Amino acid sequence: MSIEDEVKHASEQPDDQQEGANGLLSQHEATNDANGTNGVNDANGVHENGEQQPHQRKKVVVVGLGMVGIAFIEKLMKLDAKRREYNVVVIGEEAHLAYNRVGLTSFFQHRDVEQLYLNPRDWYAGLPEGSLNCHINTLVTEIDSDAKTVTTSQGDKVSYDILVLATGSDAVLPRHTPGYDAKGVFVYRTIEDLQKLIEFSATVKGTVGAVVGGGLLGLEAAKAMMDLEEFGKVKLIERNRWLMSRQLDSDAGSLVVEQVRNLGVDVLLSKRVGRIDVDDNNHVKGVTFEDGESMECRAICFAIGIKARDELARKAGITCADRGGGIVIRPDLSTSTPDIYAIGECASWEGQTFGLIAPGIEMADVLAFNLTQAKVHAPRKFKRPDLSTKLKLLGVEVASFGDFFADRDGPKELPVRARKKDGGKTLVDPLAPLTQGPPPPPVKALSYKDPFQSVYKKYLFTMDGKYLLGGMMIGDTRDYVKLVPMVKNQKPLEVPPSQFILGAKSGGEDDADDLDDDTQICSCHNVTKGDVAKVVKDGSCKSIGDVKSCTKAGTGCGGCMPLVQTIFNKEMTAMGAEVLNHLCPHFAYSRADLYNIIYVKKLKTFPEIMREAGKDPESLGCEVCKPALGSILSSLFNQHVMDKPLHGLQDTNDKFLGNVQRNGTFSVIPRVAAGEITPDKLIVIGQVAKKYNLYCKITGGQRIDMFGARKQDLIDIWTELVKAGMESGHAYAKSLRTVKSCVGTTWCRFGIGDSVGMAVRLEERYKSIRAPHKIKGGVSGCVRECAEAQNKDFGLIATEKGFNVFVGGNGGAKPRHSELLAKDVPPDDVIPILDRYLMFYMRTADKLQRTARWMENLPGGLKYLREVILEDKLGICGELERQMEELVGTYFCEWTEAINNEERRKQFTQFHNTTDSLETIEPIVERGQQRPTYWASESATQDFRGTKWSSLTWQPMIQASHFADADSTPTGISANVKRGDTQLAIFKIKGKYYATQQMCPHKRAFVLSDGLIGDDLATGKLWVSCPMHKRNFELGGEQAGKCSTDESLNIATFPVEEREDDGWVYVKLPPVEELDGVLGTKKWMVKKEESTDPFEKLDRKMKGMRGKKVGYPGVNSNGAMDGEMNGAPKANQTVVVGGGNGEGGGGGLDW
Repeated sequence: MSIEDEVKHASEQPDDQQEGANGLLSQHEATNDANGTNGVNDANGVHENGEQQPHQRKKVVVVGLGMVGIAFIEKLMKLDAKRREYNVVVIGEEAHLAYNRVGLTSFFQHRDVEQLYLNPRDWYAGLPEGSLNCHINTLVTEIDSDAKTVTTSQGDKVSYDILVLATGSDAVLPRHTPGYDAKGVFVYRTIEDLQKLIEFSATVKGTVGAVVGGGLLGLEAAKAMMDLEEFGKVKLIERNRWLMSRQLDSDAGSLVVEQVRNLGVDVLLSKRVGRIDVDDNNHVKGVTFEDGESMECRAICFAIGIKARDELARKAGITCADRGGGIVIRPDLSTSTPDIYAIGECASWEGQTFGLIAPGIEMADVLAFNLTQAKVHAPRKFKRPDLSTKLKLLGVEVASFGDFFADRDGPKELPVRARKKDGGKTLVDPLAPLTQGPPPPPVKALSYKDPFQSVYKKYLFTMDGKYLLGGMMIGDTRDYVKLVPMVKNQKPLEVPPSQFILGAKSGGEDDADDLDDDTQICSCHNVTKGDVAKVVKDGSCKSIGDVKSCTKAGTGCGGCMPLVQTIFNKEMTAMGAEVLNHLCPHFAYSRADLYNIIYVKKLKTFPEIMREAGKDPESLGCEVCKPALGSILSSLFNQHVMDKPLHGLQDTNDKFLGNVQRNGTFSVIPRVAAGEITPDKLIVIGQVAKKYNLYCKITGGQRIDMFGARKQDLIDIWTELVKAGMESGHAYAKSLRTVKSCVGTTWCRFGIGDSVGMAVRLEERYKSIRAPHKIKGGVSGCVRECAEAQNKDFGLIATEKGFNVFVGGNGGAKPRHSELLAKDVPPDDVIPILDRYLMFYMRTADKLQRTARWMENLPGGLKYLREVILEDKLGICGELERQMEELVGTYFCEWTEAINNEERRKQFTQFHNTTDSLETIEPIVERGQQRPTYWASESATQDFRGTKWSSLTWQPMIQASHFADADSTPTGISANVKRGDTQLAIFKIKGKYYATQQMCPHKRAFVLSDGLIGDDLATGKLWVSCPMHKRNFELGGEQAGKCSTDESLNIATFPVEEREDDGWVYVKLPPVEELDGVLGTKKWMVKKEESTDPFEKLDRKMKGMRGKKVGYPGVNSNGAMDGEMNGAPKANQTVVVGGGNGEGGGGGLDW
């Protein structure tokens, strides 16, 4: 009869017989079969008759349903959940599902075996169909490795592709001891052992129960006998001079003896059982020790060790250890027979078997990982396990960790840096061990013993006290959790060893803010923290806008604004003022509040948002709220940012899908996921850059930036790039920039993880997703950290078990090292964690807040983030994942869509009334490439607003059709027009036209037509905000042309109107020559002679040093390429580094 038939037979039996001799679970229990018959599906996808199934899966047969066996199954199924490469058949010998053997003692309180089950019966039934077939009360008796089958005691055969032996171990019973088979002799190992002890103890009430063995198992057995409350006395017999001799030294073990005795257990030390005394009915009546003494008892439980169950493997010819037993395994858990693995207590690694659960779980993790993740990650190896233990035995807190006997046996392994200290210089007398004995271990111990509180601690350090090796604790084990990682990580200690016992000295702590008052926070305008704090404290600035006006902080690149906001908030709070985290004056909500409002109410346009959440439903908003709301709408609904409902909300970068540069041109940055690019794409990039005279630079994010693209050339440039298979790199957006990577296992001999493969997958997943601020990622293939993943918004570092996931780091104005969110995450689990993390950040962060600042301000910090992301404290993880999946599923390349849409193509022009083009900053050639000269050191402070024109006449400038639908967009519609050599900006907002000069006088950038419009209906103000540095210029009224954020600046404004008779927009302007004389592009173009070369002094100095120090090959002192000055290339000089003899080394540095 096959196992399939056995299952059918079992399901037809009465319920009370279905855990009987055949040992197969009923259809209502653990197995899950497509037909409800609980048959064992063939995981190869082949039926017994050879018929092919649609989806081929390998069959993994696990022999043994103990703690290690079920841990392997759980891990395998979790890691295989997405790929579904395996189906599992598990065959257990016991009549129970997997239970917690470590918690056996609790069975005496509840007597309910199901309370010990590691997974309830429902768990088995709820697994994906056919993924797990479970058979209990079934003994495997034979392995045929050639046929790849196992045979049960009933003669059934089960085929396998992979066989995992998790047969565990048996309790040792001293069969050489007379009386070992007497009635009343027990072992402490299984549920059946405990049930037998319970039944027997009821027949010998009030007598003495004895436990032989004073180790971990013996103490548990002694507690079990006490909990029975049947025995009048419990005695513990140990052959050594103290208890737990495998984990504790004599001082610690003696303290345990004292505490156990205080609990009412008689402890007999240095005693060996010579024989078990029995009566005429072969019942135990006592024991006689080897020293001749005897002791009465009616029950005796042996807890003297375990023996690996390797008999099945030996019978199959699998190599087993001769000494100590166990199935010999390699570091990958494989045995001597192909496709057969062994894990847990039955496995012998480097001649050792392990009776603790932790090494077995580690083996299960390694094997499950290798079977599922090795395609995208270096296979893991089982290494020396951590035998650290923390238990509460008979009410006594006991812990040992690391190399806890390093002072007795010598350290098993020293940290690498500690081994290097000696440097091999110490001379050792080869005869010394013979004449003086072995040298003392290179270890120093620090001990503490408190007999009043029954506390003992001993910590072991390297000789210099820089590394913790291990230790043991009795009574007070609170530090166990933090000490174990110190040993594992082998990092130098930052405190002296004495602090581990005495604690840190109190007092003298500086709890001031991280930054001093003289710390520069705004490099654009050299503003310090003290400058900002001062204007808030003296009352001159009561809003963040006031601070920007007074100090100019945040009016440059804007990168310092989060820090400025933080300082402002802290100072206001310190003064007792209320700090409102409103997005801007137009909304009484924070960004996070608005995100939730938009999400819940499904608002998809700016007018809808303003009506639902704005202070004034008719308001146009401002340069602060519009980009923030545009980002929220994109992160929720992923519409194209150039579509009319969204286009008016975008800053210039998003408006034209490129970073605007100093001279009004744009950068072109194709995506190079993880820095990986083909030669063909490199060639295309080179050809495009050469054709359009673009400046090229390789960035820190591992991609190629091309600068200097004119707005009118962007469509043609991107058409060529898209045709070559490239797509937008989103360098212009507050979205994912790059996921930097090292080469990892792709090429590097040190790599343990495929960092390139993982980085490519992450960048491809999260590309284009808008967030409160830019996001950068990194993946390193090992702890050498070449990708600098620990200063990114999210970063991964490959470990042998997967990846460590770091979050909340960044460079920038206030660099922050990222924090470890999760350790040893399998590759398949990285995506869900990052999905949740990024989506939670997108939902809750403030405007323009990087993940670093968000983490710092998050209530509860990293602990709370772990609870939300890893433990699902808020119950939103599923929703976060679904939301991210929706965004990922709606991805499109914005540039591909732009070049294929005629309306979007029309936006890419310098002027809207002519095809002419003008340079606005003088270009220079440097190192073989063209770039704009440096900005002028001074702004244009001329009184443009007050210019007295000789005469003004109406001039037709642009067709009114350009402004069609202006009233339906949040910012209206603007145009850049050219008259003579002058550039003008024309706006149509809420049915009214405005005209100004195009040049922002702050940096003389011709960009105002691309600025965002803001208003304040209460005061009637309407302004345009320069896209470069947010200088706000009023458009109408008596103050038209005035700059509200910088009183030294102003602009010229002109009357403008639309004429219905000819369909043109007219602007009232002075004569062309007069207009050009005041506002002409050539007049205000920034020229080389106006700017200061920051390297002039350095280059002069270095010119006299050429040949003495390493120079810049091929670059002359003016930064030009050698040969550019006189037309003839110069020969590069040879520079010898590290010695004067022309050879490497030579007494200098070995290069």
